[in-house]
Amino acid sequence: MSEFDYDLFVIGGGSGGVRAARTAAATGARVALAEESRLGGTCVIRGCVPKKLMVYASEFADTVEAARDYGWDAQLGGFDWTRFRHRLHGELDRLEGVYRAMLERSEVRIFDTRARLTGPHEVALAEGGSVSAKHILIATGGSPVRPALEHADLGLVSNDMFLLDRLPASLLIVGGGYIGCEFACIMAGLGVDVTMFLRGGQILNGFDDECRGLVAEMMHERGIDIHTGTSIVAMGPSGDHEDVRPVGAGSDAATGAPVGPRAAPDPALEGNPKSETGAEAGCPLWVQSTTGREAVYDHVLFATGRAPNTGDLGLDAAGVELGRSGEVVVDAYSQSSVPSIYAIGDVTDRVALTPVAIREGMAFTRTVFQGEDCPVDHDLIPSAVFTQPQLGTVGLTEEEARTRCEIDVYCAAFRPMHSAFIGRPGRTLLKLVVNRETRVVMGAHIVADDAGEMIQLIGIAVKNKLTKEQFDATCAVHPTMMEELVTMSQPARSG
Repeated sequence: MSEFDYDLFVIGGGSGGVRAARTAAATGARVALAEESRLGGTCVIRGCVPKKLMVYASEFADTVEAARDYGWDAQLGGFDWTRFRHRLHGELDRLEGVYRAMLERSEVRIFDTRARLTGPHEVALAEGGSVSAKHILIATGGSPVRPALEHADLGLVSNDMFLLDRLPASLLIVGGGYIGCEFACIMAGLGVDVTMFLRGGQILNGFDDECRGLVAEMMHERGIDIHTGTSIVAMGPSGDHEDVRPVGAGSDAATGAPVGPRAAPDPALEGNPKSETGAEAGCPLWVQSTTGREAVYDHVLFATGRAPNTGDLGLDAAGVELGRSGEVVVDAYSQSSVPSIYAIGDVTDRVALTPVAIREGMAFTRTVFQGEDCPVDHDLIPSAVFTQPQLGTVGLTEEEARTRCEIDVYCAAFRPMHSAFIGRPGRTLLKLVVNRETRVVMGAHIVADDAGEMIQLIGIAVKNKLTKEQFDATCAVHPTMMEELVTMSQPARSG
């Protein structure tokens, strides 16, 4: 009989932890998993999935407007947030049940409680008792953070956006990363008056400059008020600043009814307890910016970053090395400084994407339980930003590529047929960054409707290091937006 209760104990029931648990159990290993909140983690319960459903909801107003221009007698009534929210929560309940059923079918023991390390092979459970394991995998993810600002607890973070009792009339978003930009487009599409404060000079820092510039233009055209070089100096309840004109007039965007206090979080949807929800905050809120602007908003959303969930896990006591951001430091095989303890996903602060956490979990199983030499591959990962239009990207930006070699840049910027026919302002950008010497496509970037779907397929070509000539050898599909990707014959610029 083994000296350990389990061969693997996973702390965290998000996408990465669940995949690692299931694949390890499939090898015959005895596996247990502890999750203190809800199975599915950030992505399924308070991230990618509910956010994408909100993206879908926010696009129908544009669809109906376009339908009228195409000749349909199409009408759209007001958006019922309460109805949508009820259906959204029901879908999240269903998905959590799917995750639980998958683990149970894999014969993974589930502990619905918090777990923390008490040694290299020991885990204490908040519900009482402790267990031992030959290997321990940390997959606790990350949580949104607020800035060090008085009354910041009155603002929202991304977790809270799925818990709103009603839509606000006005929303200030602080931060211009992908989370802030996605929620800006969602809320504007649902009729909310959206303002953004960015510390820098442009949204989507780290993405291709030309692409993020176009996305910013499209956001402006949607009525999103973007203030660059701006942050909050002070904020607080609006009661002491009644002379300041409120943004959005303090009425509900869907019904025109006065906006009341934000609802307390639904316990069934509540995120990691280290992520403060500010649930008791009242609204509206007075805000003063670094540029001297004062305004009152129904809500303030802080999209100012995320931090690894490593607090109170017993990692220090177990000897696990942490990085400057509190992340678990791991090697190419996701192994920490303690040989029996591994970590995957956002808690390692490598690449904070759900599919990456899943692949890290699979690589962990292949290395530890199948005896393969399987380091994690973080090279050429496709990703998408679900703004309107979307931004899909894989590989190097033009700016990054220029620091490595001589390049040719192929671009096509145009109004797609769907928009041009009805005189709408939507624009598309397709871009390939090519190594001039080898002709290998180093990066591909798309700004277009459904760019997320497109970049998945283009990612296969870029991952396999196809050349520009191999792209060109593929016959175009006409009439489509993407035919331009294989018909760009001359570089727009080189260098």
